[in-house]
Amino acid sequence: MAHPKQRPTPPTRRAAGMALIAVLWIVAALSLMVIGLAGTVRQQIQIIGNQRDQVSGQAAGEAAIALALQALQVAPQRPAGSSTLALSYGGLDIAVELAPLNGTISLNGAGVPLLAALLQGAGGLDAGRAQALAGELVAWRDGRPDVDPTVPGAASVQARRFEATEDLLLVPGVDYALYARIAPLVNADLNTGQVNPLAAPPAVQALLAAAGLQSPPAGGGTDVYRLQARVPLEAGKILLLTQDVALGAALAHTAPWRILRADRQILSPAA
Repeated sequence: MAHPKQRPTPPTRRAAGMALIAVLWIVAALSLMVIGLAGTVRQQIQIIGNQRDQVSGQAAGEAAIALALQALQVAPQRPAGSSTLALSYGGLDIAVELAPLNGTISLNGAGVPLLAALLQGAGGLDAGRAQALAGELVAWRDGRPDVDPTVPGAASVQARRFEATEDLLLVPGVDYALYARIAPLVNADLNTGQVNPLAAPPAVQALLAAAGLQSPPAGGGTDVYRLQARVPLEAGKILLLTQDVALGAALAHTAPWRILRADRQILSPAA
């Protein structure tokens, strides 16, 4: 005699509860993944927006510097002191400050007293250490590179010089923190031992006055200028572009000036 088929036993309440808990865990995990992914996407969008803002700001700043250089090139008399031009480019109001580079301290021309004043006033060193390190800078600058004396032409090798401000880091005793404090106040493109007070930034004027090393005002303009463009960015930040430029039609094939050094910084709203 055939037995009737037994109907499947319905799931118990306990099994149904476990299944519901598993589903809830899966939903929670997926929710966390979605939230994390959304946060990452927002962060990437913000980074891309900031980069785009900086790239467009740099292009506008470089264009403003070029406009200032054009005005400087055709000026009947080049300024001996610092000045500021208010320019507008790409819908941005950009202030371009320009000053002869001889308002900064020449690493290749300054003597020990001036370098010591720099290291003490701007570098934060005590007087004794500043004096000693200034002597080391001059000794490094005036020394000759290590050359095998038996090599032909070794006797005619010229003394070392600072080719760029970053060369300061090659001198024993100059760390990056010290370099960062004094770098905006120096140049490696001039050989003068004096500073033009009309073009000197306030920090240089202060250390000259403190050391009693005031120089006579320059009689006229120069061929080498430092230009700084302040470009407004989002969130109140400022893109500071700095270029040291040598004027002269024979210096470049594409423009009547040559860029000697370029730098950029992002300044916070409080700067």
